Amino acid sequence: MLDSLIVPLLVTTDLPPDADLAEFGRLLADAVREPGRGEGSYAGFLHGGVFWLDPPRVSAERGEGPVVEELRFAALLGYLSVSGACGRVKEVVADAGRAVTEAVVARYGDLGSAPAVMAIRAEDVRERTPPSAVPVRTAGAVPGLVAAARPYM
Repeated sequence: MLDSLIVPLLVTTDLPPDADLAEFGRLLADAVREPGRGEGSYAGFLHGGVFWLDPPRVSAERGEGPVVEELRFAALLGYLSVSGACGRVKEVVADAGRAVTEAVVARYGDLGSAPAVMAIRAEDVRERTPPSAVPVRTAGAVPGLVAAARPYM
């Protein structure tokens, strides 16, 4: 079996109100396919679920101005499995954060703040992922990583 590290993750960020959650999930899953850089590169596999943390809001500007749709707060709860990393959770989370931030900015532009990417407890992923979450999986991931992650799926 492949030597791997599995990190429960929470990713949160603002998104445009018309963003598609399934597309956002694919973006995150693709971003962490190889979260390391250069000589420190390693393979990653993300699986979990994405969901909105807030309902859509519409606010009117003062007077009779146009209606402005506000950014929405989205989240992912899931597990990032990696192989070839040095085994330090802090470094893996930092690499994943860098990869996620680059992907979100490339897709949606600067939304005012970088996504938050943090390690959490495995119990939080299981207990706090809502049933309505859109499933996320890194397509074409290293088969050994998918096998290692199977008990967490």
